Amino acid sequence: MKMRWRSLAPAPALLVLAPAYAADYMSVAQAQAEFFPGETLQPMPLTLDEATRKAMFAASGVHLEFDAGRVWRAPRGFFVVDEVVGKHEKIKYAVALDTRGAVKGIEVLTYSETYGGQVRNADWRAQFVGKTPADRLELGRDIRNISGATLSCKHLTQGVKRVLALYDLVLAKS
Repeated sequence: MKMRWRSLAPAPALLVLAPAYAADYMSVAQAQAEFFPGETLQPMPLTLDEATRKAMFAASGVHLEFDAGRVWRAPRGFFVVDEVVGKHEKIKYAVALDTRGAVKGIEVLTYSETYGGQVRNADWRAQFVGKTPADRLELGRDIRNISGATLSCKHLTQGVKRVLALYDLVLAKS
């Protein structure tokens, strides 16, 4: 009996893709219009020295580099876009401040995490309204935690603290 050898082509590889959860909920322009309706915002690119960056880190604990080119001045306040890491992925959010440095509101612009999207709920975000650099702003004390979204809650709270530190260190003096 004669044996034949066949070349076995490799079995096609199975490509497993994780579902994409990244979602853009609002553009920067939409958030600006929400917080400062009818007002013209002027870009306010900042140059932050190392001492200011260290002070912002000390006040907030946020490790991501702050993009100082995403700050705008409005006739009645400031608008800042920032990013924090939720659990694994970045959360892009906006904070509107009045002229005294109090939070007018926050919006989640882009959320990429699989879990924890409850931080987009208006009731949860409303807890930040009126907070100033003088407030401690602690998760579980000043800001309610959301079960299943603990890291997103914690890191967004820290992010707002960073924006308030930016106001205190730089914007209040401008």
